[in-house]
Amino acid sequence: MRRGQRYDSKQLMTQRRTFLINLSALAAMPLVCPVGFAHAATQSFDFSAEQKERVRAPKDAAASSGLAGYRFVTPGVLTVAISPYAAPIATYATDARSVVGSDPDYAQLVADALGLHLQLVPVAWADWPLGLTSGKFDAVISNVGVTEKRKQKFDFTTYRLGLHGFFVRTDSAIKTIREPQDIAGLRIITGSGTIQERILLEWNRRNVAHGLKEATLLYYEDEASARLALLSKRADAIFNPDAPLAYEATTQGQIRQVGTVNAGWPYKADVAIATRKDSGLAPALTVATNGLIRGGQYRAALARWGLQTEAIDRSETNPAGFPDA
Repeated sequence: MRRGQRYDSKQLMTQRRTFLINLSALAAMPLVCPVGFAHAATQSFDFSAEQKERVRAPKDAAASSGLAGYRFVTPGVLTVAISPYAAPIATYATDARSVVGSDPDYAQLVADALGLHLQLVPVAWADWPLGLTSGKFDAVISNVGVTEKRKQKFDFTTYRLGLHGFFVRTDSAIKTIREPQDIAGLRIITGSGTIQERILLEWNRRNVAHGLKEATLLYYEDEASARLALLSKRADAIFNPDAPLAYEATTQGQIRQVGTVNAGWPYKADVAIATRKDSGLAPALTVATNGLIRGGQYRAALARWGLQTEAIDRSETNPAGFPDA
């Protein structure tokens, strides 16, 4: 999420240029909502650097009081690493420098609740574990999923449901993919070494045990190649984190969602803030998030980016995560 998918610095720069080239065209397109994407067809998206409509929150005394003893990278500042890889989670604004999206909005809310300024640090997704461990930033807010292996090195504060989505071409005959038997015999694009790949491998194992044909898993070096394979009918479906694909389906109309699966299937695994193990920061972040949920700012921020369906009812510190990742 990002959940195991990796992007290097060159890919991030390519994504930035591609986003800027396509932004005006996307803004002019009519929005047709796919199943499961929460926002209405009339919703527009703000990619300006100013973010004048970004939801803000008051300081939460209960949350800020839990910071005693924690030493921030920069005093008075919450320094957060983020990978601007895809709208609506996180991408570059029209100035090609500012990072905007659902995760930056949430990071701002948490900083507000703690009474701190926010400093976002764009990083390649694969680099956040080392950067966090070495103390380059206080936290990572970048669509990171909770796994038992990651919990050995980091603490987590949950803030969004971890959903993966199956998407097909708009003209595909496939109607639904929600359980193992639905993928039998299909050619499915996914990411190597990711949670979604692990889910598909387990579904294949179960299907073989029941006499069904395995799905063929396909891997591509970049998103453009993967999308071309799907649209040219060299693949039947793609299975990756849901929100960016749902956004793409809404704005470009070439793919549609046919099902979602929790990232922790058959268990539950949410998206979370990652912090250094035993640093003491995670409990304060959890208190802050639950205050934002009660105050309504949390859901309002998700609604800006059409992610209401991924809202959680309560934040947790270090809950059970994906067991095998």
